[in-house]
Amino acid sequence: QGPAVSIRKFSGRITSLQRLRELRALPDWYARLLSCAVKMRQSIAVAGGTGSGKTTLLNALSCEIDHGERIVTIEDSCELRFDSHPHVVPLEARDASIEGTGEITIRDLVKNALRMRPDRIIVGEVRGEEAIDMLNAMNTGHPGSLTTLHAGDAREAVSRLILMARFGMNLPSELIEEQIATALDLLVMSCRLSDGSRRIGSMSEVLRSEEGRVELSPCVSFDSGRGMWRLEHLPAFVEQAHEMGIASAEEVREWHSLLS
Repeated sequence: QGPAVSIRKFSGRITSLQRLRELRALPDWYARLLSCAVKMRQSIAVAGGTGSGKTTLLNALSCEIDHGERIVTIEDSCELRFDSHPHVVPLEARDASIEGTGEITIRDLVKNALRMRPDRIIVGEVRGEEAIDMLNAMNTGHPGSLTTLHAGDAREAVSRLILMARFGMNLPSELIEEQIATALDLLVMSCRLSDGSRRIGSMSEVLRSEEGRVELSPCVSFDSGRGMWRLEHLPAFVEQAHEMGIASAEEVREWHSLLS
């Protein structure tokens, strides 16, 4: 029956995949697989429900980026923390003033970020028409970019991206889906269990079919009832990472043993 104030506060204690491992949010082999994906410049979208830990995972993934890369972050309110990275340019959206002027939207910032020579663009969350600009950025020389969005599962995440992108550019769904198939490499789900604990859930590889449609290939599945992860298949970047020396032969052997 009166004013309500919501305070969203981040402790800053969870800023790495190592810390997520310690909290049992994911197993060690999964964390190393995600770290390898970031180092191999895979474009990743983290999806999940409200309060499931999307921003926390995004922050942990961002900390795996090499210090020689230039990062531009775009957020509604600055929540990502880069205490040790030397090349971060944070951009923050701004609401219109009481006179209705001066608004700076996420879409404005995404467009402007392309002129700032970033190696990677990190959008805290896509909620609307800026999705089409984010996809264009991933497709025009910014591989390894990261973002989050609300979705219940990987297939729903693709549907929501199509819907949001159509807000920004009224194109046929088939064309937008083809953009998604070529822009994104991985979809990672975060989830909040009934006891309040948060887990890094499934991971799917985003592939492009011959018709240009999005095909999702499950790499990691998560059984929320038993709290168990299962490696379904190794994404394509693993062999390339081994050849480039990013993933050791021991790590690749361990991942292959989990498949069997």
